Amino acid sequence: MTRDEIINQLQKLIHLDVDATHAYDQAIKNVSEQIIKEKLILFQADHRKHIDLLSAKILELGGTPPELTSDFKGFFITGFTALRSLTGTKGALEAMESNERLTNTKYEDASRLDLPLEIVSIVQSNLSDERYHLSFIREALASLNAR
Repeated sequence: MTRDEIINQLQKLIHLDVDATHAYDQAIKNVSEQIIKEKLILFQADHRKHIDLLSAKILELGGTPPELTSDFKGFFITGFTALRSLTGTKGALEAMESNERLTNTKYEDASRLDLPLEIVSIVQSNLSDERYHLSFIREALASLNAR
């Protein structure tokens, strides 16, 4: 991959993580179970860490990280999450499950790209975080549904 292609891929992942942080804002507001709320806050922090790590790599490559604002897709994701979250913890988790499935897919796709080794390492670490987020959310939903 060329330097510009690498930067472009990293920028896409940053946008994905930015959208996720905004979606988590909406979900966190409407989760009443403290343990779940605390986990979601930690997951949001993971997405912020991903933004910082990927932005640093873009700067190392001589590029400019994207603005940390949502694009149209991000506004849709945030709005969807806000609406689903109004129904409480279960709706918030269902919305975040959809969002985390998307981040998992995008990180899996990125992990298969021909990226420099140090970037592959970051992408794989971020993917590991994403898999954990999705796993926890699914377990929390299963627990709520079993009640």
